[in-house]
Amino acid sequence: MGLMAAAFAGPALAQQQPSAGLGSAWPTDTQDVSSMPGYHVYTWVKSGVKYIQVNDYSGNVLVAVATANGVFLPLPMGSSAKNLQTPQGDSSSPAPTTGATVYQDDSVQVTATPQSNGAVMFQAAAAPCTDPVECSTHVN
Repeated sequence: MGLMAAAFAGPALAQQQPSAGLGSAWPTDTQDVSSMPGYHVYTWVKSGVKYIQVNDYSGNVLVAVATANGVFLPLPMGSSAKNLQTPQGDSSSPAPTTGATVYQDDSVQVTATPQSNGAVMFQAAAAPCTDPVECSTHVN
């Protein structure tokens, strides 16, 4: 009986273990770089493309985006994938004007804005430039 219980428990335990890579609940190949409690943000860079994944506090993937040279590509993954806006995306729905920054580096900012229906709208865009010299000499 104990052997049978262990055989059934094995797959359940394996599903809860952290794994590496984009799409994982708790990636082991990168660190959480979130700037907002309640979210976990993971980034990877491969071949000049930055991948950003936002998970909720339980590890569920919400959204993911790939970006390079100012171009943003929403990835079709996560429970909130349809709620991710990018500069190149569909402009029929207005971009959120407020929101909490869940991730920011020198080139990218990801914000989360709660909606009245309980959903969260995410926006990935170029990070605001804070250095006047840098802003005037480089195009985002």
